[in-house]
Amino acid sequence: MSNTQPDMSRVPADDALLGRGRPELGRADIAFAVNGAAVSVNVPPLRRLSSVLRDELRLTGTKVGCDAGDCGACTVLVDGAPVCACLMPAASVSGAAVTTVEGLANGRLSALQASFLAHGAAQCGICTPALLVAATALLEKAPTPTEIEVQDALGGILCRCTGYRKIIAAVMEAGRYELAMSGAAPHPPAGTFSPLNGEKGEAIGLDRRMPLSGNAVGSSPVRLDGIPKVTGDEKFGGDSFPADALAVLVIRSPHYHARFAFGHLDRWVKAHPGIAGVFTAADIPGKNCFGVIGPFADQPALAEGFARLRGEAVALVAGEREAMLDLDLSDFPIRWSELPHFLHPAEAKAEGAALIHESRPANLLTKGFVERGDPEAALADAAITVTGAIETSYVEHAYIEPEAGHAYLDGDTLVIVACTQAPYMDRDDTAKVLGLAVDKVRIVPTATGGGFGSKLDVSLQPLIGLVALKTGRPAALAYTRNESMMSTTKRHPAEMKATIGASADGLVTGMVFAGDFNTGAYASWGPTVANRVPVHASGPYATPNYRAEGRAIHTHGPISGAFRGFGVPQATIMQETLYDELAGKLGKDRLDFRLKNCLRNGSETVTGQRLDSGVGIAECLEALRPHWARATADADAFNHIHADTKRGAGVASCWYGCGNTSLPNPSTIRVGIAADGVVVLHQGAVDIGQGSNTVITQICADALGLPLETFRLRSADTAISPDAGKTSASRQTFVTGKAAEKAGRALRDKILRFANVSERASLRLDGPAIVIHEGEATRHIDLAALDTDADGFVFRAEETYDPPTLPLDAKGQGKPYAVYGYGAQIAELEVDLKLGTVKLLKITAAHDVGKAINPLLVEGQIEGGIAQGIGMALMEEYIPGRTENLHDYLIPTIGDVPDIKTILVEVPDPEGPFGAKGLGEHVLIPTAPAILNAIRHATGVLVTKVPATPSRILAAIRDKEARA
Repeated sequence: MSNTQPDMSRVPADDALLGRGRPELGRADIAFAVNGAAVSVNVPPLRRLSSVLRDELRLTGTKVGCDAGDCGACTVLVDGAPVCACLMPAASVSGAAVTTVEGLANGRLSALQASFLAHGAAQCGICTPALLVAATALLEKAPTPTEIEVQDALGGILCRCTGYRKIIAAVMEAGRYELAMSGAAPHPPAGTFSPLNGEKGEAIGLDRRMPLSGNAVGSSPVRLDGIPKVTGDEKFGGDSFPADALAVLVIRSPHYHARFAFGHLDRWVKAHPGIAGVFTAADIPGKNCFGVIGPFADQPALAEGFARLRGEAVALVAGEREAMLDLDLSDFPIRWSELPHFLHPAEAKAEGAALIHESRPANLLTKGFVERGDPEAALADAAITVTGAIETSYVEHAYIEPEAGHAYLDGDTLVIVACTQAPYMDRDDTAKVLGLAVDKVRIVPTATGGGFGSKLDVSLQPLIGLVALKTGRPAALAYTRNESMMSTTKRHPAEMKATIGASADGLVTGMVFAGDFNTGAYASWGPTVANRVPVHASGPYATPNYRAEGRAIHTHGPISGAFRGFGVPQATIMQETLYDELAGKLGKDRLDFRLKNCLRNGSETVTGQRLDSGVGIAECLEALRPHWARATADADAFNHIHADTKRGAGVASCWYGCGNTSLPNPSTIRVGIAADGVVVLHQGAVDIGQGSNTVITQICADALGLPLETFRLRSADTAISPDAGKTSASRQTFVTGKAAEKAGRALRDKILRFANVSERASLRLDGPAIVIHEGEATRHIDLAALDTDADGFVFRAEETYDPPTLPLDAKGQGKPYAVYGYGAQIAELEVDLKLGTVKLLKITAAHDVGKAINPLLVEGQIEGGIAQGIGMALMEEYIPGRTENLHDYLIPTIGDVPDIKTILVEVPDPEGPFGAKGLGEHVLIPTAPAILNAIRHATGVLVTKVPATPSRILAAIRDKEARA
């Protein structure tokens, strides 16, 4: 792993001096320059520079992701050198020159910022300012840097979205982009954002990346929300706290299972000046219970009497910001009585084990089941069978933005401004907890600095809402990195077993699968995982005889929820490693074996669903064939001449149902044309970096027949935009995209009918007029002369799309998804047989996206998913109580992600918008099994506990040698 960090020469070695564990000292006047302007602040000398920049100078482009120098998100330049501002005391910059991301543009975008936009190097954008600042310092010294130089310069800055490859390309090619964009425009009004900040950008060298007119679908315009991401203007959850907001701290359980009782809270409050109050479950006016799936909702906003997991919230402390900065909570009046706990499903299922929830016998939350044919008979008759077991670990989402937001009262409406993936779900749960009508709660999503599933669950929303309700003051809360990792959801650890059988000619005849998924103390998305896994555990292969069961088991461990794949990545490791073993026993090429068995048009899935069209897995595998031949030949040649290091090539496939499993899954889109000739799109699909703001607009633009430059977006604010559903399950491009396509076509039809022209007519906007051409005829509609509705629209359309699915019966037979996506990947790597270390060489990824609405964004999703798959395969293992920070919990850095070759396969599905399918989850699923298969190819051993750390690889090699 790369461990290059920004220059810390100015930073004192004793981190405690920065306020950890002791109050800050008195204040002092500190003068320095920021972005060329002289400033002076009166702050404690040991206050973090990051806090001074953000809180005193309101330069919120400098982000805070860890306050420990682990993530690098706070990187700024001090006298031209990159430093972590969270580790630098304010006194250290006295007389120095500080440069933040806000100082890079100087009225217009720099070449580097333009290059980031053109390459799609910014996704969620939370790490982008730090990367830009550090890369700017590099380019000052090395205008045409090598890849190694870029990796060294940016090695201390973590990015969880992009997979780094486009960042490297953007820095290396920055010299191509001269003065790229026009100057910044005024900020848009609250509740809206302008895709182009009100200006038409013009770029030198951006070419095809920036078309704003013509056919939008299939092109790669610069993302419509991209400019604020590279200038530092994008506002995330912690970037817009009101100056008069009360700061909120959360008291959390230090134990996995414990009773607790409070002492004299009022007396404690009075003894601490500046504290406004302490709030507990007794203060909650509504039902103290929430959950993403109504029938399984079981989690209190604040625990009552006992805590079921480490990190559970039990009380809130609210106070003035300065008082809270110095607050010592060691004397907080709470008494803990630790209780017995268990962290593993085997303990939870054991006879006599205490129940975590009285209504759930054997600590079983729920189970999913699919059965087809007679798997036992098929396995008994199979020419070859293979059996295996795989165990996976907790995986932390590790988004660089910890949860953050603020709440305030607008009349009798509670407004919550926070990062989220599901504003309407947040609204409904917050209203329930706080005893409010849903129309009295408004969720205003900020930019979200990564989510990957964890920000689907309510976190701080009811907490800050409670403080605002009780005090009448705005309330603000930003989780520390430690409490974010301790208290929020993880990928389910899995313990899986499976057997697969095949005929002598290589056809899979049967499979059985069983998996226990550690769902932690509360339900979260456990039911979704338990039900989705049995549908997918066969992989994208014809399996006529099949049984699979997925069980979600409660423990006192961290809550396991949604994480890019809902259990399918774990199940795919089990299935794909067994497929390699089957191919070996049959003496067949591993890629050919998969092609022989893969689903095709007309195939039936293990749920009995007939796939009439749009099945692209064979095309993905065929696209990999020449790369597979080269990779295996390279490995053979390398291994012939090397003894201590061996090379391996692995392949794995995936499929993934887009949207909810056999459940309603609607999205609604509203679009209208205002009297001034602007097309207003109410786009409620939260963009967490995947690009829905751009992709949904591209779809709507082509359906309507007007260029992107005419569109302005309204955000996912629950008060102004209809519900487009949650951003998860690879559903937004497919489901919300289809709603946008329907709405665009409906609006177009209304305009054409009004003008009394046929569907062959074309539309053009000319100021406050619509110009319609049909043949030689031209018509004009004067929008200003027509009446507008309450939203200011002259013409409007609102359409809903809900994918056609059918329930699963008792044996799991039915139509769980309307559309599936497919993919396959090759991993090439080298293993040091003496150390057990893995060096990734290349990943080749072929993914069927139906139709690439925006090819550049598709590539970015694939690369980012692969990076997370690398982490899952080789390094990421969340251990409760031990890895609750980004120093001990390792995620891939810029030096850990190899060259990625992306192959876009387009097998249209008639159900999707312009034939498109979802993508977000699929891209991660094949990576880990491909890597594990490559390690086995190199070493002859399969690591059965994931991640495959050097110690586990070495142990497997030693075990093989001992058995030889």
